Amino acid sequence: MEPGGLEWLLVPMQQLVSWGAAGAMVFGGVVPYIPQYRDIRRTQNAEGFSTYVCLVLLVANILRILFWFGRRFESPLLWQSIIMIITMLLMLKLCTEIRVSNELNVKRRSFADFDLNYFWHWSKFTDYMQCILTFTGVTGYITYLWLDSSLFVETLGFLAVFTEAMLGVPQLYRNYQNRSTEGMSIKMVLMWTSGDTFKTVYFILNQAPFQFSICGLLQVFVDIVILLQVYLYSHYPQKPVSHTAHPASTKAL
Repeated sequence: MEPGGLEWLLVPMQQLVSWGAAGAMVFGGVVPYIPQYRDIRRTQNAEGFSTYVCLVLLVANILRILFWFGRRFESPLLWQSIIMIITMLLMLKLCTEIRVSNELNVKRRSFADFDLNYFWHWSKFTDYMQCILTFTGVTGYITYLWLDSSLFVETLGFLAVFTEAMLGVPQLYRNYQNRSTEGMSIKMVLMWTSGDTFKTVYFILNQAPFQFSICGLLQVFVDIVILLQVYLYSHYPQKPVSHTAHPASTKAL
């Protein structure tokens, strides 16, 4: 076959691979939450899933979108943030509804109470929406004022990806407190690990802003530690750490 014929074949194949990688970046991040979402709906129990994971991802992706206005990066990464925000809101809505339905004779809490002891432990999904919209409005206004400062923009980008890199920490800490990974979807963590590995390689190969690559490596490290917890607590069961009762201790984190 002549070189021209090979080129005619390779070009569309390269384009398909590029589209596939972009599609994986856009939707791959939400795939790990599908088995967790289904498990919560099936068992009607959200105790094993930390809703602080939703908080971390909502904050990280809102900041990443704001970072895009100061330093344009690839469109798939922007769309990934939008899809992830929608997914986390759906997860948060489900967890809140199930948690509240399982609580008996518990005083209802709202965002308007401004009680830090019950931050992110509110009784209605609308309270979480109020918090997210308030955060978006404040950070959006600050970004608008400082958009011309390269130092601010780069710092914003670092905060966005560093916050996302801390994604697994709430789940890691919850597992440590419980001395167990029961209720946590192992499929979700395995998908976290494979997805974060793919994402980090994608960042490096596509020369994304350096903040993305560094924090991607940190994410992979946290994922591996959680997998080690799965092995440790399944092979060497331990008693939960005793701690002082707290009004919010019966709530899912």
